[in-house]
Amino acid sequence: MVAFCGRRAVRVSEFLSDVRRVAASLPEHSHLVNFCNDRYRFAVGLGAALSRGQVSLLPPTQTLEMLAQLRQDYPGLYVLSDTPQAAHGIEQVLFSDSAGVPAVPGPVPEFAPEQVAVIAFTSGSTGRPAPHPKTWGAIARGAAGEALRFGMCGSERSQGSAGKSGSVLVGTVPPQHMYGLESTVLMALRNGLALHAARPFYPADVRAALEDVPGGRVLVTAPVHLRALLTDSVTLPALELIVCATAPLSQEMAAQAEARFGAPLHEVYGFTEAGMVATRRTIDGPLWHTLPGVRLREHGDTVRVHGGHVQNEVAFSDVVEVRDAESFVLHGRNADLVNIAGKRSSFAYLNHHLNNIEGVKDGVFFMPDETEAKVTRLTVFVVAPTLSRQALIAALRARIDPVFLPRPLYFVESLPRNATGKLPREVLQRFAADCALRKDCGARTEDRA
Repeated sequence: MVAFCGRRAVRVSEFLSDVRRVAASLPEHSHLVNFCNDRYRFAVGLGAALSRGQVSLLPPTQTLEMLAQLRQDYPGLYVLSDTPQAAHGIEQVLFSDSAGVPAVPGPVPEFAPEQVAVIAFTSGSTGRPAPHPKTWGAIARGAAGEALRFGMCGSERSQGSAGKSGSVLVGTVPPQHMYGLESTVLMALRNGLALHAARPFYPADVRAALEDVPGGRVLVTAPVHLRALLTDSVTLPALELIVCATAPLSQEMAAQAEARFGAPLHEVYGFTEAGMVATRRTIDGPLWHTLPGVRLREHGDTVRVHGGHVQNEVAFSDVVEVRDAESFVLHGRNADLVNIAGKRSSFAYLNHHLNNIEGVKDGVFFMPDETEAKVTRLTVFVVAPTLSRQALIAALRARIDPVFLPRPLYFVESLPRNATGKLPREVLQRFAADCALRKDCGARTEDRA
C-alpha cells in the first residue's frame, strides 16, 4: 500500500496510474504551487510535476501577496489544487479524481538525481523570502536517512526493529511545508511506507485519522498540535512512533507524551537552507545527532553542516554548541535572544515558562519594533480564559526576571499560528496592532506590573 484515503487503501499501481493521468493534464509551464489539501493528491501532483520536469514551489505562506511575488519571480507559474483558489490571476488546474477509472499499468518513473524537484523558501521574517532549490537526489537521500534513523527502511523493518512493516504516516502538518514534505510524503514514498491523505487538526480528527489505519501508526506532528492532544481527553489508538518538529520540545512535554500515548517521541531538527539535519529522542537529553552522512564543521564563529543529503555546505541559522562532528546542543535562534536593561534571555525560555502556567492554553512573548517615541517593552499574547491578569502576572513574576514582565499583556481567543504552528514576526506585528485597537483584549492590558 502507498496510501490510505480515509480507510480505503491505495495500491502502488493505482498511485502510479494517477501520477501518469495527472501529468498528462498539466500545462506546459516550468513551475507550480501545489495547493492540494489532500496529502495523497499532493503526492500525486508532486510525482506528476517531476514527470513533466516541472519544479514545485513551497512558499512560506499562501497569501495573495506571496503569490504575487512568486508570479513576478516565476513567470511560468500555475497553481494545482483540489479546491478553487483565489490565485491572484495565476492559471489554476483542478485535480481530477480517478474514481471509477481503472489503474493503467506502467513503469515506475525515474528522475535524475540532479533534477530540481522543489524550491523551498525562508520565512521572510527579516525580508523577502529567499529561494533554496532542492534536487531530487538530495530530498530522496534525506528521506532515506530519516527512515534509517527511525528504523523504517525496508531491510531494518524486516528484522523487526522499531519501525515495522506496514507503517503508516499520519501527519498534522501540511505537505507544502518542507518538514511535512520530507516526513509525511517522501519518507513514505521512498521507503515502502504508506501515508494518510488527511491533515487532521483537532484532537478528535487526529484520533479519527489514526483509527482509519489498521496498525503501524506513526504520528508526524508539531508542538502546537501535540500540546492540544495532551490537554484534551482524547484517547488515541496504539502508536508506533511520534515524530515532532518546527520548534524544540521540553523534556517534560516529551515525557508526558510518551507516557500518555505509549510510543517513543523523536524530534527532527532542520532549517530551510539545509533541510533535515539531526534528530533526538527528547527524553534522553539535549544532544542532537546528525542524520547519516551529515557532518558538522566549525568555521570561525559559525558552525557549518555538510555531507549526506545536504547539497552544499551551509551555516547554521541557530546558535549551536558542537560536541563532535555528528552531535550538537541547540541553544536557540540568533534572533531568539532578547536584551532588556542589560539582562539577556531568550524567547524560547520565556515562552516555556509562560506556557507551563496552569490555565494557559497557548501564549507567546513578542518584542515590537523599537521607536523613538517610547520605550519598547515585551508584549505577551495569551489564551487563558480562566486566569485574571493579576494571577498571570504573579505566576510569571515567580518564574522570570521582573524586567521581562510584559507591558502590555493581551488576552486573546487564539493565536494566529500558521499551518505548522509557527508565528511569523510580521503576523505578530499585525496582530499586535489589531489587539491595541480591540476592546475585548485591550481591556486587560494595563501597563502596571
